Amino acid sequence: MKKNWELSQEIFDALLTWLDSDREQAALKYEKIRGGLIKIFTGRSCVEPEDLADETINRVAHKLKEIEKDFSGDRARYFFGVANKVHLEHLRRKLPQAWLPPPTDPNQIELEYNCLERCIERLPKESRELLLRYHAAEGGAETELRRALADELGIAPNALRIRVYRIRVALKECVEKCIERAIR
Repeated sequence: MKKNWELSQEIFDALLTWLDSDREQAALKYEKIRGGLIKIFTGRSCVEPEDLADETINRVAHKLKEIEKDFSGDRARYFFGVANKVHLEHLRRKLPQAWLPPPTDPNQIELEYNCLERCIERLPKESRELLLRYHAAEGGAETELRRALADELGIAPNALRIRVYRIRVALKECVEKCIERAIR
């Protein structure tokens, strides 16, 4: 993904000038755009959202000479358009995850189940309750339940998804370590 482009001071200054003639306003716009890019990539479950945001900014900066004369409109939208392309490339380059069939050995199934139970119990109470409530509904009721849960917590549905995703990642790591310890 990385083009190994260096964002030289000259190119960075040109980018800031393109964003706004007032240097302070340009810096604020730059930070707002970068934060927005990070949110986009985080919301799309990218592992390294900051790197993808920086890649997007680098691409825009290196394309600046071609676009600055003819471009009109909201410059932030241009960044977000490039971010969509960067994300598509990221998805294409992402290695497919190997799907492992469920174990057929009853002892292995029991071990995994016991480890899962232990790890769920070790989660902080708030995280455990959030995870269980998030996965409580099935079918068409999921969306409404999750929207209500996000409203109850005072966060956006996307922020809820991210929060639950992080809990699941920690839970998965705990289960894998538990199984590894049990096998030794």
